[in-house]
Amino acid sequence: MDQRVSLITLGVADLERARRFYEALGWDSPSVPEDGVVFFQCGGLVLALWSRSSLADDSTVVDGGGWGGVTLAYNVGAAEEVDTVLEEARAAGATIGRAGAATVWGGYSGVFIDPDGHPWEVAHNPFWTIGPEGAITI
Repeated sequence: MDQRVSLITLGVADLERARRFYEALGWDSPSVPEDGVVFFQCGGLVLALWSRSSLADDSTVVDGGGWGGVTLAYNVGAAEEVDTVLEEARAAGATIGRAGAATVWGGYSGVFIDPDGHPWEVAHNPFWTIGPEGAITI
């Protein structure tokens, strides 16, 4: 198995509301409502939104309704961009879980939580390089 991730699917309570949230962040999807799923191309990875109950059934897991132990991350090229992205997320309907601040590892980060409870860390790591397509070199 190659060391890569191809697709991340977020289980959502209301597909149209979730789509509107990500589109308000400036994301674009070719998916149509009849698909019953929304796909966003994110560089070399696809982020999907799908009914939470359908995702649980398809993944053969019991949905306990709580946080699933996963936090997504969006890395930016400069510390100032963290606060800009957090404000864009707030304007789109996110809750700010943690305002941007210096980290113990020498970077700067904050967290927003999307309308379905999925946390996103927005971070600037001065030790990583972000390429033109958003790919990170560690």
